[in-house]
Amino acid sequence: MKQPPARVVLSRLLFTLVASVGLSAARISCADITLPQANGETLTLTAPASRIITLAPNLAELVFAAGAGERLKAVVEYSDFPEQVKQIPRIGDAFRIDLERIIELEPDLVIAWKSGNPQTALQKLEQLGIKVWQLEITRPEEIADAVENISIAAGSEAIGRDVAGQLRSKLARVQQQNANKTPVSYFYQIAPRPLYTINGQHIISRSLAVCGGTNVFSELPTLAPQISRESIVITNPQAMIAPKISGDPPALAVWQDWPQLQAVQNKAMLYLPADEISQATPRLLDSIELACKLLDQVRN
Repeated sequence: MKQPPARVVLSRLLFTLVASVGLSAARISCADITLPQANGETLTLTAPASRIITLAPNLAELVFAAGAGERLKAVVEYSDFPEQVKQIPRIGDAFRIDLERIIELEPDLVIAWKSGNPQTALQKLEQLGIKVWQLEITRPEEIADAVENISIAAGSEAIGRDVAGQLRSKLARVQQQNANKTPVSYFYQIAPRPLYTINGQHIISRSLAVCGGTNVFSELPTLAPQISRESIVITNPQAMIAPKISGDPPALAVWQDWPQLQAVQNKAMLYLPADEISQATPRLLDSIELACKLLDQVRN
């Protein structure tokens, strides 16, 4: 499978930013389905959605995880997992949405990503009477909530609740296995030129915290700040972590020219699969498991 270019991976990482809004389980009251919006409000459906459009790659994956993939009528570019989603029509990308095409498809639910999709486009859809459900996932434990909520919205509760339960059990197991381990300081590199990282509020940082990873830039106010190489030398992390993109040269190789760094001395240049670590989907939990094993090697 052809991997997306580095700029797409950066966009996906930046796309998962902002808003620490939990996703509580959706509630069904009488015939209505009440769904929690990322802004704290609720969206009500009078019946399960049968024609769904997603406006971010991870949302399409979440719909399939919730057992509602056959209800997806359109997705955005770079929606490539699972394999079936590649056959679904595209209606633009996360930032440029084809409103006319969406209207033609007559969806009864459009699932959007609050911090990534342009609000003006979402407002236009709402003005046209289309139900728009805005989600945001900022913590790994919210992935299970999202799967369960989507299954309720689509009428596939039995599958969604089973998958959500498995995800919660898996995360709890990994948390238990890694509780009270010696912290390992790390620098997470989104992109080398310009040099971008993440702060402690980012979902990737919160995911690596499960393994006892301590982000050396956790206190920065911006979720995905641009930093200097000198700041890396000053913080001197024990490990460096970056997303691995098939076909690209090792993104952390440049740091071999800085032998004074602990991470270089420890030979702790760690890579995680780009699609798994950069998107809020069930596969993020797989990446957390891998990260925990890699950080254990640094401890040893």
